[in-house]
Amino acid sequence: MAGRKSSGKRKYGKAASKRVESAMRRRKKGTLKSGRSGRTVKSRKQAIAIGLSEARKKGAKVPRKRGGKKT
Repeated sequence: MAGRKSSGKRKYGKAASKRVESAMRRRKKGTLKSGRSGRTVKSRKQAIAIGLSEARKKGAKVPRKRGGKKT
């Protein structure tokens, strides 16, 4: 571990942030569509999720998804 600093924070690559930025722009323009249903995305959170998902598919540095909450 010598010579390597690691913080507890989750890290995203530059390519990932570019994808999210692109998704946010498309949302603002009204051309961002959700997956299977193809509905126009209006939610900011959903736009971020779509951007990260696209980045993952392209192989960008994106941390793994957290598991859903169990009730």
